[in-house]
Amino acid sequence: MEKTWRWFGKKDKITLAMLRQIGVEGIVTALHDVPLGQVWTREKIRELREYIESFGMRWSVVESLPVVETIKYGGPDRDEQIEVYKQSLRNLSAEGIHTICYNFMPVLDWARTDLLHANPNGATNLYFNYAEFAYFDIYILKREGAREEWAAFEMRNEKGEKIDRNVLQECDELAKTMTPEKDHKLVENIVIKTQGFVSGNFSENDEAPVQKFREFLDLYKGIDKEQLRQNMKNFLEAIMPVCEECDMNMCVHPDDPPIEILGLPRIVRTEDDIRWFLDAVPNKHNGLTFCAGSLSAGAYNNVVELARKFASRTHFVHLRSCHIFPNGDFTEASHLGGRADLIELARIFEQENPALPMRVDHGMTFTDEPGGIFDESSHGHNAGYTLLGRMFAMAQVQGILATVDRELGIPYKQPGFFD
Repeated sequence: MEKTWRWFGKKDKITLAMLRQIGVEGIVTALHDVPLGQVWTREKIRELREYIESFGMRWSVVESLPVVETIKYGGPDRDEQIEVYKQSLRNLSAEGIHTICYNFMPVLDWARTDLLHANPNGATNLYFNYAEFAYFDIYILKREGAREEWAAFEMRNEKGEKIDRNVLQECDELAKTMTPEKDHKLVENIVIKTQGFVSGNFSENDEAPVQKFREFLDLYKGIDKEQLRQNMKNFLEAIMPVCEECDMNMCVHPDDPPIEILGLPRIVRTEDDIRWFLDAVPNKHNGLTFCAGSLSAGAYNNVVELARKFASRTHFVHLRSCHIFPNGDFTEASHLGGRADLIELARIFEQENPALPMRVDHGMTFTDEPGGIFDESSHGHNAGYTLLGRMFAMAQVQGILATVDRELGIPYKQPGFFD
């Protein structure tokens, strides 16, 4: 697979020169300075593409060309925004970029409650705690119907057995210990630090992020799973002629986490969901971003079997893995551990299409004395996108790929080194 890296543009403290040295071949990025809902011009695309190429790499994947909320919930300007999207696709294709990773998750791009959860080894990882998320929903958002939904909430393990846990009760106990400072931290983790650099819906400059969040939720009142599916189908059917014309591969990212939250429908969580959208628009350009991490956060997902079934419709791979605790909470795992089995996934995708772009994701955050070599806070990074953590993960995955390629008889070349 092509070894790629998500890079956040020229303001990213992780430079392209650094990435070239650690074996990155392709860059996964976006035009982060273009406001939501505006056309990506050829001039802006070309300028960034040429900058990337000047470091000996290529712009492999766009992540993301955002699907604005009005397309997802079917707003009055939906058709206008789809036309904007089509033009951006044409402009990207004209500049030689042909793979688009996007998502169809309402409001939240991804969610974690703790961005620095301690690991046994002293490093930290992203973490999702159901009781904390329920607290955010009930006590901070004060969403109508939230208490009743969490009262009825059930979790099951990999065997399908019900987990003996009362999330609502835990949430109410947690409320007794929360403070305004802790509330603020939870809002930062769920809304600001995990959304602002990805979706564009929120930013650190928002003065009332909770109220803004409520306003986004209101847009989806009356939108159930079937309606959201229909809206996704309408979007894909509208853009497929352009994808055919321009050879553009659209690959949707699974919901993260793959659960229904905040009363919002989620439509890319399970095998049935994936099969539905692939069959609903049976075009080779309508495909999947196989995010092993997102899928492995759902105990009901057999990640290896999903890879076998959908490898032929996969256009982009995220290699990471999650560990689910006995109570159902989950955290990012080592790239050699967790539920995803990245070694077997590498075998499957290398056999199906060894040229697929792949990137590691959500690396550990290493800790050290302030300013020390292992102090990630001194390097500057977006949540989950550390330098050292991802570099460590990339080394693990490069080792996996080198071994698997030798098994399969595929020549493996480490970029930047002599054979």
